[in-house]
Amino acid sequence: MNPTLSAQKTAPAEAGNTGLLPADAEARLRELAASLSLEQQVTLLTGADVWSTHALPEIGLSRIVLSDGPAGVRGEDFDERHDSVSLPSSSALSATWSVDIARRYGQVLGQEARRKGVHAVLGPTINLHRSPLGGRHFECMSEDPRLTATIAAGYVSGVQSMGVGATPKHYLANEAETDRFISDSVVDERPLRELYLAAFEDAITEARAWLVMSSYNSINGTTASENELLETPLSTEWGFDGVVVSDWTGVRSVDAANAHQDLEMPGPVGHWGAKLLAAVEDGRVSRSAILEKVIRILRLAARVGSLAGFEAAVPAFPADLDGAQVAREVAVRGAVLVRNEGGLLPLDAKALCSVAVIGHNAEEARTQGGGSATVMPKYNVSPLEGLRKALPDDVTVTYARGAKVAEGLQPFARRALHNPVSGVPGMRVTFLAADGTEISGEDRLASHLIWFGVGIPEGTAAIRMQTEWTAETAGVRHLGVGTVGHIALSIDGTEVFNGELEDDTNVLGAALFDPPQTTRAFEATAGQRFAIDALYRLPQQQEIPLTAILLGEEATVADPQAEIRAAVDAARTADVAVVVVGTNAAIESEGFDRKNLDLPGHQNELVEAVAAVNPRTVVVVNSGSPVLMPWLDRVGAVLLGWFGGQEFGTAVADILFGKEEPGGRLPTTWPAALEDVPVLNTTPVDGRVVYSEGIHVGYRAWLRQQAAGGAAPLLPFGFGLGYTTFELGTAHAPQSVSAGQDITVHVPVRNTGKRTGREVVQVYLSREDSAVERPVRWLAGYAGTHLAAGGTGTVEVRIPARAFGHYNGGWQVERGPFRLLVGRHAADDFQALEVEVR
Repeated sequence: MNPTLSAQKTAPAEAGNTGLLPADAEARLRELAASLSLEQQVTLLTGADVWSTHALPEIGLSRIVLSDGPAGVRGEDFDERHDSVSLPSSSALSATWSVDIARRYGQVLGQEARRKGVHAVLGPTINLHRSPLGGRHFECMSEDPRLTATIAAGYVSGVQSMGVGATPKHYLANEAETDRFISDSVVDERPLRELYLAAFEDAITEARAWLVMSSYNSINGTTASENELLETPLSTEWGFDGVVVSDWTGVRSVDAANAHQDLEMPGPVGHWGAKLLAAVEDGRVSRSAILEKVIRILRLAARVGSLAGFEAAVPAFPADLDGAQVAREVAVRGAVLVRNEGGLLPLDAKALCSVAVIGHNAEEARTQGGGSATVMPKYNVSPLEGLRKALPDDVTVTYARGAKVAEGLQPFARRALHNPVSGVPGMRVTFLAADGTEISGEDRLASHLIWFGVGIPEGTAAIRMQTEWTAETAGVRHLGVGTVGHIALSIDGTEVFNGELEDDTNVLGAALFDPPQTTRAFEATAGQRFAIDALYRLPQQQEIPLTAILLGEEATVADPQAEIRAAVDAARTADVAVVVVGTNAAIESEGFDRKNLDLPGHQNELVEAVAAVNPRTVVVVNSGSPVLMPWLDRVGAVLLGWFGGQEFGTAVADILFGKEEPGGRLPTTWPAALEDVPVLNTTPVDGRVVYSEGIHVGYRAWLRQQAAGGAAPLLPFGFGLGYTTFELGTAHAPQSVSAGQDITVHVPVRNTGKRTGREVVQVYLSREDSAVERPVRWLAGYAGTHLAAGGTGTVEVRIPARAFGHYNGGWQVERGPFRLLVGRHAADDFQALEVEVR
């Protein structure tokens, strides 16, 4: 029998605030919890409202406010007037392959939380990129558990260093959105441990996260909020002493109280409350279980400064960070250059006379994904704006949309809205009582309005929205509304709809993520103004106080080929053509999975047409996850920019003109065709998503497929180019190691190019003739380095002892030879070393 592998590891670059209380404080905490009545204890276990917990002033307990992340901190409302720093998506963060950057990213989130009075950020999202069709792929980090774990730990330590709790989510095996409330993820023990739990582990054992969020789905037949996995390994093996909070409405019954589920959200209505009190009184749930949950909630309150008499983990506000600067840094360091034919990039801005900027996303970039991850930034820099600012005044910049990206109803452009009541830009919103009298009113800037728990005055029976929209171009325009419930819509004094828009999905958040819509066509002249008046009637009963109303225009194009011809004309005589393609929140969002990996609309045709007339065509891909790029080898350069946050356009300009080097490496594999993808399924069959691939996920699945003669990917995991070249020298590592010990691989690196740049050294493990099933190879460790032109250095890559292990009822180590494969990506021509595990 092989011995169990030691779980001890070294800490991230900088440990976050663990929030560990002194022994005397822990004792006082327990005494305080025990002093509460059963009714008080049970009350604390369900939220007071949508975003906060109950206060108990008599013991000095104030409320704990939670807020969505994970790429910004929205606060308690979806209000564009209350802006937030918008950071690049988690896929961009993990593409940096940098724990230090992840920590700064987390620090910005912690700073934003404190600014908004938030005590816990609901992030990071740690679920793996199991299938590229996953709707929240952009919100997750990687297909690899090691890369995910290290970046997540940096994120958590950064958030908590600011005295704010981080909440790794969604625990566990929640890699898809389809039927997520009722689906059962069927996962064998070994992949569950080696992949899906391993991705969470460092955030708990090293960064010491203060919360964890349980998921909606079931795991192997038991819903997450009632699952034994909340106890083991989370508490018993990893030492988690924080709060397990449910995903919103994720608690299904009082049975969850017998698990390690601590806090039911939202409140005050739920499955606990009076039902849980009765369950305790009749013995179905023990009083000791309730007491332990209360202790954990009070411990969290002490850590975040919500419990009088206990010192907060970070009592003083740490030094300010420049959130915009960090957003720009992540966008630059996470951008992945995947093609640069003939050294087209970087461009010399001073040598250019004309630049054609093409693409819907060039002007209206998608800087974040859809769903609960949405925040309201003060501004977004589009690539068109960023390029114009970076170019000299004498360079002619021509813009052509070329192909639309948006599908369905889209919010009106804010610049086109005029408030007819206040005379300012935007809309007038009026809250009305049942008798039609005005309760209050407010001026809003956006035409997509969301209220989740806050913002609607008590007694409101209806909401009226009034605006005047100006058509910027002539043609047929499709104007309408999207919501769930009863709404009347009038345009220019004529009622065009009065009825119920019904949600047939029965999914929480349908009104927010993908509401039913109705539109009407109008012939417009350029500059024509339309008066829009909508009246929404609130339902008499709302279990979850979520109201969302979208007034906007349906994205339609009368002649797609004419748009492409206009773009070709702009590109034909330009010194360089920059084409920005991508997706949007209608394609990548919480609430649903993707149907395919195609760029929407006519974008592929657009790229082909532009490249045919201008060989100096640079394509910037603005998506949070993989898309198909059938034109890759027919364009000059391709930069993957992800959902790049509020500074996306500035980062793109900095990279294209050489002010910065693209520093990213792929955190997930990009396929050439949908049918090539080895693990694709996201839709439950008979209510179950079976993880039949076992331990072969992501590049592991691709390598197994290739070994059997199957298709290779378009771009391998870990791949990325830069503006300079590097040479890896002869690597050194111990020739033998005792089971349970870490090792370090030393790799000499030399910058052989003409400018400063970054290299990421990746070390994979393989085991030939293994007694157990193994991937072809798996990532064991990585480290990056910055070197000036001609500079040299030695990169030290730590390989944790766990990397040699496999799970079989416990962590086991197979004795004998392993190969250490040193390279730059998962399909590289590796330098191989052998290490004997004793």
